[in-house]
Amino acid sequence: MGKLSDIQIRNWIKSGEHFEQKGDGDGLYMRFRAADKSPVWLFRYRIKGKQRIMQIGRYSTMSLADARQEAKNMSARVQLGHDVAAEKQDRKAEAVAKIEAEANAITVAKLADDYFERKIMGRWKHPNIVRSRIEKDIKPRIGRMKVEDVRPADVDGVLQAVIKRGAPTIANDVLRWMRRMFDFAITRHIIQHNPAAAFDLSDAGGKELARERALSRSELVRFFEAMREAKGFSVENELTIKLLLVLAVRKQELTAARWSEFDLGKGVWSLPAERTKTNKSIRIPLPAVAVGWLTTLHRLACGSDYVLPARKMQARMLPHINESTLNVALGKVKHGLESFTIHDLRRTARTHLGELGAPPHIAEMCLNHAIKGVEGRYDRYDYFEERKVALDKWAALLMQLENGGAEVVEIHERRGGAA
Repeated sequence: MGKLSDIQIRNWIKSGEHFEQKGDGDGLYMRFRAADKSPVWLFRYRIKGKQRIMQIGRYSTMSLADARQEAKNMSARVQLGHDVAAEKQDRKAEAVAKIEAEANAITVAKLADDYFERKIMGRWKHPNIVRSRIEKDIKPRIGRMKVEDVRPADVDGVLQAVIKRGAPTIANDVLRWMRRMFDFAITRHIIQHNPAAAFDLSDAGGKELARERALSRSELVRFFEAMREAKGFSVENELTIKLLLVLAVRKQELTAARWSEFDLGKGVWSLPAERTKTNKSIRIPLPAVAVGWLTTLHRLACGSDYVLPARKMQARMLPHINESTLNVALGKVKHGLESFTIHDLRRTARTHLGELGAPPHIAEMCLNHAIKGVEGRYDRYDYFEERKVALDKWAALLMQLENGGAEVVEIHERRGGAA
């Protein structure tokens, strides 16, 4: 039978009677100091000849009966040779270490941001492409995971999510960036093995074959009609796609363009070298209709430095529209034609430039392709006027097709009839 009682303890608390210790027996003591809001339970014992004392709880949360049972349990462990106070300290140290480890853990999201800042930003011409893959595909699936906890199954989960939405090419890109990102983690001694190392393109989107899709004249007529009829398809999207068609530039070159690059009065777009795939600046002649479309976009940009400023929440990452914005917009156009992509518009332009009589080297230069061989190394003339003539013809054809193209005959069909 213990020496203490609940009535005594409540009276001590009510009267504010403080004391250093009052024993209950079997190593259980109570302490009630002035600084304590509630009396404290202590357990005293000897281990290897040394006196030890430890706090096991407070009366506010541990009743007298519970304290006696806890003291009884600890006495039994001491009898078996356990230093219960030392074990409690060890458990506390482990808990603190675990909390600190969790707080300092490097998540995949942190790794991705660090990789982007150190390896991509300032080194890649189009860092927004990598950033998009990180934010849209990698972080949502495994961003909160600790890097060392990522397994191949997690990597596969990321890839399958992209494949499921019908984006095999993006799945290949995501795999490439995950492999490089986890290799980066290895160099920083965060992990020893790359969880994405065993994957190849066959596990993602498969081998990427060269595309051959180009829209014919009749398909362009239908496409223009479909854009006019599409619901939720903005004026900005329509004008952007028309500009991509008529100027035959790369998508990223237009989506990230600044107004400072344009002289609409002279009809010239000076595309800087740092934003071209060839690392060479180029002056692009602007057909009159393109100048008109750009003038409208300038008004819609509402003072932005960018031709196509970011929309809604996207501005948090990029000041201009994301490279995927046009892909999403194109999906709203129910044209009923064989599937094609935004990039296929460049192939479409190149095909029709050739049909309109543009010499191969002029057509290639309209697309800002590097001319190979001796000619490319020695001919430094930019063929601006020749490209202007070719693009003006192409713009005139596009306007005819947009207006219905009733009198337009496919050139390959006419050639077939003449033969």
